[in-house]
Amino acid sequence: MSEDLLTVPQVMARLQLGRSAVYDLLRTRQLASITLGRARRIPTHALTDFIRARLEQDAA
Repeated sequence: MSEDLLTVPQVMARLQLGRSAVYDLLRTRQLASITLGRARRIPTHALTDFIRARLEQDAA
Protein backbone atom coordinates (compact mmCIF):
# COMPACT_ATOMS: atom_id res chain seq x y z
CA MET A 1 0.00 0.00 0.00
CA SER A 2 1.42 3.33 -1.05
CA GLU A 3 0.41 5.95 1.50
CA ASP A 4 1.40 9.56 1.01
CA LEU A 5 2.72 11.17 4.18
CA LEU A 6 2.76 14.92 4.77
CA THR A 7 5.06 16.92 6.99
CA VAL A 8 3.74 19.44 9.49
CA PRO A 9 4.82 22.38 7.25
CA GLN A 10 2.92 20.82 4.33
CA VAL A 11 -0.22 20.51 6.46
CA MET A 12 0.28 24.09 7.67
CA ALA A 13 0.30 25.26 4.05
CA ARG A 14 -2.71 23.20 3.01
CA LEU A 15 -4.83 24.32 5.99
CA GLN A 16 -3.33 27.82 6.09
CA LEU A 17 -2.72 27.44 9.81
CA GLY A 18 0.28 28.13 12.01
CA ARG A 19 2.57 25.50 13.45
CA SER A 20 1.06 25.61 16.94
CA ALA A 21 -2.49 25.24 15.55
CA VAL A 22 -1.48 22.12 13.60
CA TYR A 23 0.30 20.64 16.61
CA ASP A 24 -2.82 21.36 18.71
CA LEU A 25 -4.89 19.34 16.22
CA LEU A 26 -2.36 16.51 16.46
CA ARG A 27 -2.17 16.67 20.27
CA THR A 28 -5.96 16.55 20.65
CA ARG A 29 -6.11 13.73 18.08
CA GLN A 30 -8.45 15.66 15.80
CA LEU A 31 -5.85 15.02 13.11
CA ALA A 32 -4.23 11.58 12.99
CA SER A 33 -0.48 11.19 12.60
CA ILE A 34 2.35 8.72 12.89
CA THR A 35 5.80 9.21 14.36
CA LEU A 36 8.90 8.03 12.51
CA GLY A 37 11.84 8.52 14.83
CA ARG A 38 11.44 12.15 15.90
CA ALA A 39 9.52 13.12 12.76
CA ARG A 40 5.74 13.55 12.77
CA ARG A 41 3.96 12.59 9.55
CA ILE A 42 0.30 12.98 8.63
CA PRO A 43 -1.23 10.53 6.14
CA THR A 44 -3.04 12.33 3.32
CA HIS A 45 -6.21 10.36 4.07
CA ALA A 46 -6.14 11.67 7.66
CA LEU A 47 -6.05 15.25 6.38
CA THR A 48 -8.88 14.51 3.93
CA ASP A 49 -10.94 12.88 6.71
CA PHE A 50 -10.32 15.86 9.00
CA ILE A 51 -11.47 18.34 6.35
CA ARG A 52 -14.53 16.22 5.49
CA ALA A 53 -15.51 15.97 9.17
CA ARG A 54 -15.17 19.73 9.60
CA LEU A 55 -17.31 20.39 6.52
CA GLU A 56 -20.01 18.03 7.80
CA GLN A 57 -19.83 19.60 11.26
CA ASP A 58 -20.22 23.10 9.80
CA ALA A 59 -23.11 22.00 7.56
CA ALA A 60 -25.04 20.51 10.50
